[in-house]
Amino acid sequence: MSDTPEDQPATGPRDACGVFAVYAPTEHAAKLAYYGLYALQHRGQESAGIAVSDGASIVVTKEMGLVNQVFDETRLTALEGHLGIGHVRYSTTGASTWDNAQPTFRSTPEGHVLSLAHNGNLTNTGHLSGELPVGESCSSDSDLLSALVSDARDRLGADGTTEDALAEVLPHVDGAFSLVVMDERTIYGARDPQGVRPLVIGRLKSGGWVVASETAALDIVGAHRVRDVEPGEIVAIDDAGLRSRRYADARPKACVFEYVYVARPDHMTAETSVYAARRRMGELLANESPVDADLVIPVPDSGMAAAGGYSAASGIPYAEGLTKNRYVGRTFIQPTQSLRQLGIRLKLNPLPDIIAGQRLVVVDDSIVRGNTSRQLVAMLKAAGAAEVHLRITAPPIKWPCFYGIDMATRAELIAAGMEVEEIRRFLDADSLAYLSLDGLIETTKRPATSLCSACFDGDYPIPVEALTRQRGKAVMATLWEST
Repeated sequence: MSDTPEDQPATGPRDACGVFAVYAPTEHAAKLAYYGLYALQHRGQESAGIAVSDGASIVVTKEMGLVNQVFDETRLTALEGHLGIGHVRYSTTGASTWDNAQPTFRSTPEGHVLSLAHNGNLTNTGHLSGELPVGESCSSDSDLLSALVSDARDRLGADGTTEDALAEVLPHVDGAFSLVVMDERTIYGARDPQGVRPLVIGRLKSGGWVVASETAALDIVGAHRVRDVEPGEIVAIDDAGLRSRRYADARPKACVFEYVYVARPDHMTAETSVYAARRRMGELLANESPVDADLVIPVPDSGMAAAGGYSAASGIPYAEGLTKNRYVGRTFIQPTQSLRQLGIRLKLNPLPDIIAGQRLVVVDDSIVRGNTSRQLVAMLKAAGAAEVHLRITAPPIKWPCFYGIDMATRAELIAAGMEVEEIRRFLDADSLAYLSLDGLIETTKRPATSLCSACFDGDYPIPVEALTRQRGKAVMATLWEST
């Protein structure tokens, strides 16, 4: 999990990482990867990196910062090659440092080279670390995966391949992992047997291939969606085309929170778009929790589709009562206490002409610690809102995520210790209602048995090690001690 400082104010769950891979013999891989990562920037803003190969050697460039801060035309042009992988990172294990930026790079004593990028979080790193060669250590679970695959590749010898090494290592790995990997001539995609994090395959008009965390990354490079990488599957792409290898039986448990918050609204699953799912969340929320009000307003951006759905189902007019600063990102300047109290105003500001004297339905995606929502309610009332009725498109978050989204410890989750009415009083809202878990699952058009909803119900589909390290220190002796 994240090692963000304990006193760092959090505004809600932070995103998982984004991965991208391309095999395009007639195109410049680094430039395609740049655009793909740009489309995935919402999944991670701490670092960005691209690895490319011309068929003979791999070159990796990675730095702290956003995609357009790390790469410019000169740097991209210098990354010559027709295959490559890329990564944007939000740290869920390991410190936010250059050493932990991805893609990783490994060269072995036997002369084998590979690069790897990972979206997710492993849950048996203690066990896996014991499999490393004597004297070797790793600073993140992604680095650990890279080391294990490299070591397996060496042990397999001349008759083995990177694909064989992945097939040997991955059955022993627990947790969430959507991987893109490359050696000098081939790109690979792989997902854990539960398929917690998304990974899709696209085909370029030129005949090349793309593998990415979301379909938005396919769209931006002009690729059409072919299919998902299946849970428990390894795909390999080289000059012979695409081939598939199953290393474990599929036991699908896709993250339902991807639909609520993480994925872009234009991401397409086999069943629906995220936008359509979010709009249905608002419609069902209006049916489950109606209220007399004058306006429905969203909390930008993840609440916008749901607010439209709530307005349509309830008949209450929709308006944009909050304006968002589109240029707020990571900052390395710590605010003073007086500025910190301004909190949410750095990102959002109310429009008094719209909301003054109005009874508002405010639609947001989730409440984690509650501090941001409390500031939001106070800000709206200070701007003249007559009433503020919060409607949340996810059920109460009562359990932490161990699979790649940083959303605090159980002790820090407001819904883990308070009932809905207690939370309402803490937030000073006139009413508060959450979408039911059944309603949320319905919006995905997938059966409940194929989804992970552990952050809502505590039903973890993948074992979690007894000692879980969060923010650089042990905070839970066992998962069950937090109950």
